Amino acid sequence: MIYITGDTHRNFDRVTTFCDRFNTSKEDVLIILGDVGINFWGEEEDKEVKKKLSQLPISFFCIHGNHEMRPESIATYKETERYGGTVYWEPEFPSLLFAKDGEIYELGGKRCIAIGGGYSVDKNVRIMSGYGWWPDEQPSAEIMNRVTKRLDFENWNVDFVFTHTCPNNRLSDVFPYRYFDVDRTTEKWLETIEKRLTYIKWYCGHFHKNVRIGSMQFLYEDIIMFGARNQGS
Repeated sequence: MIYITGDTHRNFDRVTTFCDRFNTSKEDVLIILGDVGINFWGEEEDKEVKKKLSQLPISFFCIHGNHEMRPESIATYKETERYGGTVYWEPEFPSLLFAKDGEIYELGGKRCIAIGGGYSVDKNVRIMSGYGWWPDEQPSAEIMNRVTKRLDFENWNVDFVFTHTCPNNRLSDVFPYRYFDVDRTTEKWLETIEKRLTYIKWYCGHFHKNVRIGSMQFLYEDIIMFGARNQGS
């Protein structure tokens, strides 16, 4: 089975409970929509968390968030092929995979594109406190170009979209008031993609909300079946 959830921020209590309740195995996959929290403090401290996570009876397929290092910038990560596309993995932890932005993956018989990253609204606080902020948190021009070229190749038609943040025009769906006066470069770019893209469903995390509005599903603590159209409020 394939499941999907929002940000975990290094706290996997709900994942452990879920695995116990549904008697999962390594054949099952949990998609995490960014801010996983296992690439945060550095190799040694993160390694202990990864060891514990690897022992859970489930496999992980993660999107890059903004409160974590990009796996491609960490020396222990290598590229390999999974689900029909390129992923980042560490040989020591083969069940902990990170998507490469712009890749198309085959999951549950569906074609899915992954686009990670976003802006940290707490950027200044994190910098002042020395609490983990990375300047490449948002997609670079190179990544944007890679995503666009891949969608051109796919004739702008996929089944599912995985992002950390959401398109700019969807912010009002999450916040009934004016969104924070922050850098929305990623959201504005994602809006241009959504306007051109034909898709069934778009999943995103980042906003710590569980709500479904039309074809857009925002996830936080809920763990749902991947591809289900009738879940959420």
